[in-house]
Amino acid sequence: MTQESEQMEPQWHDNIMQTVGNTPLVKLHGLSKLTGCLVLGKLESFNPGLSAKDRIGFGVIEAAERDGKIKPGGTIIESTSGNTGYSVAMACIVKGYRCILTTTDKSAEEKIAQLKALGAEVIVCPNHVPSDDPQSYYSVAERLSKEIENSFYVNQYYNPANVEAHYKSTGPEIWKQTAGRITHYMATCGTGGTISGAGKYLKEQNPDVKVIAVDAEGSVLTKFHQTGILDKSQIHSYQLEGVGKNIIPSNVDFDTIDRFIKVDDRSSAFRARQLTKSEGIFIGYSSGACVEALMRMRREFKSNDIVVLLFADHGSKYLSKIYSNGWMQKQGFIRKIADYAPSYQIQRRLERVFNKYIKNYGNI
Repeated sequence: MTQESEQMEPQWHDNIMQTVGNTPLVKLHGLSKLTGCLVLGKLESFNPGLSAKDRIGFGVIEAAERDGKIKPGGTIIESTSGNTGYSVAMACIVKGYRCILTTTDKSAEEKIAQLKALGAEVIVCPNHVPSDDPQSYYSVAERLSKEIENSFYVNQYYNPANVEAHYKSTGPEIWKQTAGRITHYMATCGTGGTISGAGKYLKEQNPDVKVIAVDAEGSVLTKFHQTGILDKSQIHSYQLEGVGKNIIPSNVDFDTIDRFIKVDDRSSAFRARQLTKSEGIFIGYSSGACVEALMRMRREFKSNDIVVLLFADHGSKYLSKIYSNGWMQKQGFIRKIADYAPSYQIQRRLERVFNKYIKNYGNI
């Protein structure tokens, strides 16, 4: 052993959950040029489970252990669109718990396959039913937690450990990485943990930081923020995952959030595809929603503003959805070649033109 090696410190981690956090902040050149200010992307796909939800899995289980809500050999249950489930499943492997996850048939096939690969028991529930329906993925998870002895329902929508995780990690990281110069923080709002936890920390450092929540068409959150009313007439099905809600989670801190911006499925899908091609950053569906929200308020920024977009997960989770032309056509986001011309020869010419356009821009 050399003298140099004797002075070196070990750099390995004891388990995979210790690698969570300290994700990079990267300049988005195209968006910076369009807005006239500095726009940065917080790349949560650098977490081991490829999403921001990795930050909460270990913490919520350890909080339950401290509170005596789960004992060794027990079962962890969670309702999830996929990312939180992945984080919880990793933590269960490290901790030695059985893992049961409920999700909806809206979740991408890749996400469900990943959960099963981690050994989780996955129950797919219908997406179109109301939140209080016995078949909803919320209700099924809650029922199982009552039926299974020594089990704990994470319930990320109402579990304060969700917000705390982002208050202690995501917020401080962004503040440090921008040297305290951040002026706007934008993230999608679903459970409320990411936007509320990091947003609260940033506002404590500088009350002038604007916290912008991105919501989905079909969600009740924006109307509730504006009026304090849960308007069920706002609810309709949509394709975005992990964005918006048909309930009001207690983890959504409406006092911390300055503004909600609603975006639609189609625009969000194309924004994700476009940014992936222009920046070389393979972002997920909800990240496309963030980009769309930024574009809708792009004329409001000043040249000295620093805007941070939280890109919640990785595009590989959506290969069968927004990165599939077949899926995009099925949703009506991309028109089929046959819709443009009945002639076979014209169709072939159009196909060559459209394929070239999609290759360059990801849009039609």
